[in-house]
Amino acid sequence: MARVHNFSAGPAALPEAVLRQAQSEMLEWNGIGASIVEISHRSAEFIEVAARAEADLRTLLSIPDDYAVLFQAGGATTAQALLALNFANPGQTVDYVVSGHWGKTAIKQVKDYVNVNVAATSEASHFTDIPARDTWQLSADAAYVHITANETIHGVEFRDTPDVGSVPLFADFSSSIASEPVDVSKYGVIYAGAQKNLGPVGVAVVIIRRDLLERSGQPRADIFDYRSHSARDSMLNTPPTWNWYLAGLMFRWMLDEGGVTEFAKRSAQKSGLVYGAIDGSGGFYRNEVVPGARSRMNIPFFLPDDTLTARFLTESKAAGLLALKGHKAVGGLRASLYNALPVSGAQALVDFMHDFQQRNG
Repeated sequence: MARVHNFSAGPAALPEAVLRQAQSEMLEWNGIGASIVEISHRSAEFIEVAARAEADLRTLLSIPDDYAVLFQAGGATTAQALLALNFANPGQTVDYVVSGHWGKTAIKQVKDYVNVNVAATSEASHFTDIPARDTWQLSADAAYVHITANETIHGVEFRDTPDVGSVPLFADFSSSIASEPVDVSKYGVIYAGAQKNLGPVGVAVVIIRRDLLERSGQPRADIFDYRSHSARDSMLNTPPTWNWYLAGLMFRWMLDEGGVTEFAKRSAQKSGLVYGAIDGSGGFYRNEVVPGARSRMNIPFFLPDDTLTARFLTESKAAGLLALKGHKAVGGLRASLYNALPVSGAQALVDFMHDFQQRNG
């Protein structure tokens, strides 16, 4: 079997070492005579797995003790809806800064519960930049300010944590979490679907400053109440145990590789290679994002016409470069450079790009 270089935007690549460990433990985990996916989430064995995963994630991201860590089913989109239900009163204003598709999606999940103020948006420029901080029209009494740290589709990324004053800053970190050091204490809530940098699809991580859990929020079923999930260590109901276990293996792998400082170096190297190939192509390849807002994780790029794009996709797949098709919202091509993709994968893509240009430019 030959594994390819996987540039999928999500579900995304997992490290081979993690997959092989999961494979070896699939039939029997830790000598108990059963698979991890078969045992109770309330068993001592699984509780140990869950506790280690949380401890490793806290170490990996330097999460302070005054933050709760939840492992949740439903993904980031469910988390988006629960933000308003848990942390804003009915009809209260919330501020959203929109820098791409997922920022707009986040608003859709809360608009029926709260008064949404779009404090800033870069839609007029087709989401090729981050709205400048001095243009944000923030509300004085907002329950929170929401940003999307990295826009997977449009390829724009906040390179610094914006200052929003005393109002809690909430952020969707789905596609950039654990790719560089982040000061968690600057955020009220950080949430992320695991299926890009943290593990498999089917589980999301929600990091909440504990004092925010004291907010009454809105009438909601207990299953939608983050206070209840925190009190039960994310086991209010049966959690996605296999996905949680795999995420734990991923956290341990990232720590063993050197942690977020090491992955920041790799991310800079990988994205530098690909942007260098684009910028050095004389216009054959183009990326439309303002350089200061370019994502290190997701790089959309375009060829001169659709015929070349189709040819690039066919030939790159044959060359062992998987999932380079751009999102349907923008078209073109896209390379996702998450933590599990090695630097050699980015180099292989760049080598192919150079060769393709020589043959078709």
